[in-house]
Amino acid sequence: MGNSKKIDLLQGTLDLLILQTLRWGPQHGYGIAQAIRSGSDEVLQVETGSLYPALHRMEKQGWIRSEWGTSEYNQRAKFYQLSAAGRKQLSSEQDRWTRMSAAIEGLLNAGKSEA
Repeated sequence: MGNSKKIDLLQGTLDLLILQTLRWGPQHGYGIAQAIRSGSDEVLQVETGSLYPALHRMEKQGWIRSEWGTSEYNQRAKFYQLSAAGRKQLSSEQDRWTRMSAAIEGLLNAGKSEA
């Protein structure tokens, strides 16, 4: 898919994607954004104006922890990692996403067989 098909993310969806990305290991903010972009075949783009407030909010909620480290480009960066509470939240968000996706799909397909 081309870059013209970028999709803005709702807060709940962004939380799910950040938590999922951190499940694979600690990462700094730019790395999280890159993982979401590349993992979605360039469709999902997370702007820094959405990403960092979400990371700060999630850290306050205890879902993630952070510590300063050095990035692959030898720059000081804050690395985020999933906490036990974050793993629980990820599971909850995945369940919510599955239910919501099924409900939306049902709505989109309603009446198709009658057409």
